Amino acid sequence: MRLLKQLVPVAAVAFVGGQALGAVAGNALLTLVLGVMTAVLAVVTYAWTVRWSERRAAVEVAASGAIARIGLGTLIGVGWCAAVIINIAFLGGYRVDGFGSAAGPVGLFGFMAAAAVTEELLFRGILFRIVEERAGTWIALMLTGLLFGLSHLFNPHASLWGAIAIAIEAGATLAAAYAATRTLWVPIGLHFGWNFALAGIFGAEVSGNGETEGLLNGVTSGPALLTGGQFGPEGSPYTVVFGVVLTIVFLWLARRRGRMVPRRRRAAGAGAIATVSE
Repeated sequence: MRLLKQLVPVAAVAFVGGQALGAVAGNALLTLVLGVMTAVLAVVTYAWTVRWSERRAAVEVAASGAIARIGLGTLIGVGWCAAVIINIAFLGGYRVDGFGSAAGPVGLFGFMAAAAVTEELLFRGILFRIVEERAGTWIALMLTGLLFGLSHLFNPHASLWGAIAIAIEAGATLAAAYAATRTLWVPIGLHFGWNFALAGIFGAEVSGNGETEGLLNGVTSGPALLTGGQFGPEGSPYTVVFGVVLTIVFLWLARRRGRMVPRRRRAAGAGAIATVSE
């Protein structure tokens, strides 16, 4: 019940925000404003539902230190994306064909902010965190990573490989980032940094959602095995490999900091925890 109490309100904000963004598609300024408003409202809703259902403050989205942590995550996400694009370009799978739209990145900033915040609240803030409490970090990471990958099967140009790649490179990496930091701001920043850099800077497709207008007019060509094909660089093996490396680093940090949650084991029997009074 606690899962539903938190999922439903945040999912409702994500749905309404998505519909509003779809209605103003093409208007960069309105997309920016509505995207940021959706992100802020989603965080406020999440904090309220946690306080209501768990009787505690949502420290994982505490305002203190939020900007620095979002900035750290964003830098990691942008660096990850740049490393992938550079490697694809080195083999001739990506090239820059001039500059793109100046207004495009403005709207993409709002759209990607809304997407990163709502998805991280739903998948890492609610699903991963609550599953982890009972099943432990490893099972929660694998289960929610799989669900995150499967959720992308509904995207245009989606494929089974694309869903698997997303599950490994994003679902696992973002969950590991939360486990290592115990704040949602770092995975939110990482998620946003990757998406915005891919679409808003390099002009590439994000999860098969079609062409974007970034700062650069990026052109991908060559075998889909290298570039990710119509699904975009998120389907590239380079993205998966770098994602696995990041996941290992974050999980190593989580273990070193004592933040890995073990699986909760039930008592062997009803009398296993009983005491006998003398």
